[in-house]
Amino acid sequence: MDLTTGEKIKVIAKRRGMTMKDLADKTNQSRQNLGNKLALDDWRESELRDIAGALDCTLEVRFVSQDTGEIF
Repeated sequence: MDLTTGEKIKVIAKRRGMTMKDLADKTNQSRQNLGNKLALDDWRESELRDIAGALDCTLEVRFVSQDTGEIF
């Protein structure tokens, strides 16, 4: 089973010893706003880049052709 983006964020934050309040503070948003985004799993790419930076990660967005496997 694949994790949602929100679930991945929670796992990484937990491994980093970071609470959702810590993550919200590091990304300049309220805990409530972050919680809503995590619940809805609704993200802009810029938000994911900010979160990745706060989690000391690199965000990679890829498109992979389903018929050829080519990565864009």
